[in-house]
Amino acid sequence: MAVEPVFIATWRFGVPACLAGWQKLMAGCSALDAIEAGANVTEDDTSVNSVGNGGLPNSEGEVELDAAIMDGSTHAAGAVAGLTRTGRPISVARRVMEVTPHVMLVGGKAQEFARAQGFPDADLMSDESRRRWEAWQKEQSSAAVAHFDKTPDAAPAMSPDEVSTPDDHDTIGLCALDANGDLAVGCTTSGMAWKLPGRVGDSPIIGSGLYVDNAIGAAAGTGYGDEMMKACVSYRVVMLMERGLSPEEACIETLRYLLRKRPSDQHGYYGAALIALRKDGVVGAAATLSGFGAPDRLWQWAVIRGTGIEGQPASVVLHEGIYVTSDKIISTLTP
Repeated sequence: MAVEPVFIATWRFGVPACLAGWQKLMAGCSALDAIEAGANVTEDDTSVNSVGNGGLPNSEGEVELDAAIMDGSTHAAGAVAGLTRTGRPISVARRVMEVTPHVMLVGGKAQEFARAQGFPDADLMSDESRRRWEAWQKEQSSAAVAHFDKTPDAAPAMSPDEVSTPDDHDTIGLCALDANGDLAVGCTTSGMAWKLPGRVGDSPIIGSGLYVDNAIGAAAGTGYGDEMMKACVSYRVVMLMERGLSPEEACIETLRYLLRKRPSDQHGYYGAALIALRKDGVVGAAATLSGFGAPDRLWQWAVIRGTGIEGQPASVVLHEGIYVTSDKIISTLTP
């Protein structure tokens, strides 16, 4: 029996990713194809300064990209980390999965692999990302938390026009369910701005930035990856769904666990958010209030579902909230 396809993605810029993924699903493509297509849209969008082309660089001015993709139907996975001069890292990650016996390639060898597989070299710095890096250099700021710099004492000095807006976020995580009932998940990012060269966060790590089990569901995360990877958050969400929690409950309980392990977090440095998609098409999401609350970093995630029959295309729904603290759920907030 055919299943109603579902596609979900993190952040407002997940809306065009959802549309691209849904088009693939409606054409009869696999969830894996849909994930790659949706992620490519964001990777190609230079206005998104934390994913793919136009991503903010490391402290030396080089854009290093991380990405991973995982196929629920085969439980296969591929990833790249510290990939330079290649604008579609999730596609390279899929190629790692499909043509090598490995899961992850890193750094210069990942770039060599991409080039050998026919991916063209590219200058990943946009005019805007180069301007922001040059401004950061002049400030001699520490390579810290460009996407988590909201508190007055929290590091890089920035002019008002440099401060992140509610649409200026980080990783895009994506989950898809196709008409055959198969699941897939992906995650792609340029990582933390001004990071130390070679730094890798949770995004390309299977079980941290993303995870899928075709018999249960899929999950992906976004936020401060250096902390999220310590809790294997995406794997934890899927395992909680296996125990009977709903996707939303699983996201909430995973974030509570993360916050319990980070009791000193009072200023948003450990901000984290999760999306989840269960095998039956039920979706859920949650974010920490710290670091993701309105108005500075409004947590939003996008969902598209439906068959688009009789010429009526499905529409993307953009959700806000739910927020979580270590001991309770906070009602959905609006800007």
